[in-house]
Amino acid sequence: MIKDLSNFDFVSGETLLFDKPLDWTSFDVVNRIRYKLCRKLNIKKLKVGHAGTLDPKASGLVVLCTGKFTKKIEAIQAEEKEYIAAVKLGATTPSSDLETEEDQTFDTSGITQDKIKESLKNFTGAIQQIPPVFSAIKVNGKRAFKYARNGEELKMKARIVHIHSIEILRFENPILEIKIKCGKGTYIRSLARDIGESLNNGGYLVGLRRTQIGENDVKDAWSVAEFENYLENM
Repeated sequence: MIKDLSNFDFVSGETLLFDKPLDWTSFDVVNRIRYKLCRKLNIKKLKVGHAGTLDPKASGLVVLCTGKFTKKIEAIQAEEKEYIAAVKLGATTPSSDLETEEDQTFDTSGITQDKIKESLKNFTGAIQQIPPVFSAIKVNGKRAFKYARNGEELKMKARIVHIHSIEILRFENPILEIKIKCGKGTYIRSLARDIGESLNNGGYLVGLRRTQIGENDVKDAWSVAEFENYLENM
């Protein structure tokens, strides 16, 4: 992690790496850092944006760009991403993660690591994926999750995403831990759901951490608290 920000020019443009806490949105990080930088620099406005949304129930790498570097956001978003995901097999939730309660349960006694390995072969390369209804995708000008949280029926359209590799890190029934390298627009919640279905079972995400975006690694990221403390003591 870079510890010396004294020579940074946030108005002209900088790239900052943050380790997003659980239950924060990516916009929470943007808003907090923008506010702290404006106070430190004694300015009213500063362009700050993030290069790729991370769900509130996920932690890990969020890349922020300031000033003219916000023009780099699209290029950063297009880079390969790496995630560590924990999937609970044997159940489903409407949101495909911990945001909602389990609505179906299944017997997982017949699931083996070999069966999972065979199933995962269907999820690499260019695949069709249906995004979760609890997502920020806009449908008729409104975020999909707003329909879902209001109990409104919504049919999401499948789209092509690219998954470069999936590696099994651990399987202790019913928890499957995997490392995924994928392209832009991949929903790991949808992947968890679809892996469960491919095993004639259920599955949903119980843990997610983004570890890399291109060459940017969460090991080099600030926590929000560390960054704030550093700014205050500059």
